[in-house]
Amino acid sequence: MTYLTANLHGCYSEFMELLRQIKFKSSDVLYVLGDIVDYGEEPIELICDLSMRYNVYAIAGEHDYTAARLLSNFEKLIQQGKTPDPAFVRQMNDWVADGGKPTLDGYRRLDSEMKEGVLDYLSDMLLYDNIEVRGREYLLVHAGLGSLASGGQPTPDEMFSDPLDWNKKYFDNKIIVAGHVPTEKIPGAVPGKIFKTEGCIALDCGAARGGRVGCLRLEDGAEFYV
Repeated sequence: MTYLTANLHGCYSEFMELLRQIKFKSSDVLYVLGDIVDYGEEPIELICDLSMRYNVYAIAGEHDYTAARLLSNFEKLIQQGKTPDPAFVRQMNDWVADGGKPTLDGYRRLDSEMKEGVLDYLSDMLLYDNIEVRGREYLLVHAGLGSLASGGQPTPDEMFSDPLDWNKKYFDNKIIVAGHVPTEKIPGAVPGKIFKTEGCIALDCGAARGGRVGCLRLEDGAEFYV
C-alpha cells in the first residue's frame, strides 16, 4: 500500500503510533512531504529513524532545507575553529526562534558519525516526486510548484515561497499532494483533517502545533490520524 503524510515536525512518538495504526509493512511505501524537523520534541530521533527505512521517502520542506543549510555551516565553523559572522548568528537565532531549537539541541548531542548521517539525509531530500497508484498520477511536493508548473526546474526557494491555490486544478492528468499549510488555515477545510479538492490534497494537520499527524492511503482514500 502507498501512504502519504506531511509536516511531522519532530513528532517521533506519534509517527511510531501511526506506523502501528496503519500496520506498516515492508511491502508498503510511505512518502513524507516535508518539514520533518523543528517544533516537536524529537526531530533528530525522527530523522534517524526515517533514514534507516528503505521504504520511506522524504520530500524536502523549508524547515528541512533551512536545517540542512545552517547545520552544515555550523559544523564547518566548529571544525575550522572559526567565529561565526553576525549575519550567520542572526540566521541561527531566527531559526531557533522559529522552532529550530529542538533540532539544534538534538543534533549537538550526536556523535560525529551520526551528525554526518543526519546532514546527508537532510541534504539528499528531493524537492518533488511523481508517482502512479492504480492508474492515477500524483505530484508530491511540500508547499508549491514554482516553475515546475510550467515544466521548468524549480529552486527550493521557489517551491517553498509560493504555496498552492487549493481550489485550482493545475494539471488535467495528475493530482498535487502537499503539506506546508495547516488545514485549519484553508477555507472550507475541517481543522486537523486532510483536505481534498478536484486537483489538490492537503496533508498538514498541524502536528506539534496543536493539531495531529494525518496520513492518507492512496489505494482506497483511507485516512488515519494520531
